[in-house]
Amino acid sequence: MEPPSPIPKTKYVPLNDDLYRYVCACRSNAVDPVLQALEQANDSLGEETSKQQIGPDQGGLMTLLVAAINASSAIEVGTFTGYSSICIARGLRPGGRLICLDLNREWADFGRPFWRRAGVEDRIDFRPGPALESLRNLEPGLQFDFAFIDAAKTEYAAYYELILPRVRQHGLILFDNMLWTGRVAGDLSNDPNGRAIDALNRKLPHDPRVECMLLAIADGILLCRKR
Repeated sequence: MEPPSPIPKTKYVPLNDDLYRYVCACRSNAVDPVLQALEQANDSLGEETSKQQIGPDQGGLMTLLVAAINASSAIEVGTFTGYSSICIARGLRPGGRLICLDLNREWADFGRPFWRRAGVEDRIDFRPGPALESLRNLEPGLQFDFAFIDAAKTEYAAYYELILPRVRQHGLILFDNMLWTGRVAGDLSNDPNGRAIDALNRKLPHDPRVECMLLAIADGILLCRKR
């Protein structure tokens, strides 16, 4: 086992609830009736299920990144009820398109009225079914500016290899849950999901096809830029 790396001599601030609320409030469009209504609707699905929704800080960052690269085409692997897809679709330039892949059609149907309320339903192409199969069956020549991956953790590496060739140069790929609620720094011997996440976290910094950064936002976002 490699010896632990020394802690860099830089500052970092642990978040508590008050500070997190402050962070979420200090962003553009912090008051968002559609996303707030969707979050409340997700809460009705139960605590364990609703945890699949990304947070407002992460959603705001994704909208900003999509807009910053002037993206017109995006793909999302793992849609749940569509909070993240609203955030991505809002950042697309006019006429943009987001392909959403998810095994569960019922969750997408649950969130579809919120796509409509957000004014992005016409930008979203939802495709139900196993993600790996859907990725393998994408139309020839289809290319993306932006990709967000938030589905089966043990399949993350496979999603990456299927999506990367379709991402244009300087396009972005984001992976969610890459801190695995902090467990990536602990014992993962009995956690296949955690081991898959940890393996990808360690692999991609050495992948010459991309440059990447693990961001301590939400449950950890691995941000990759295709070279």
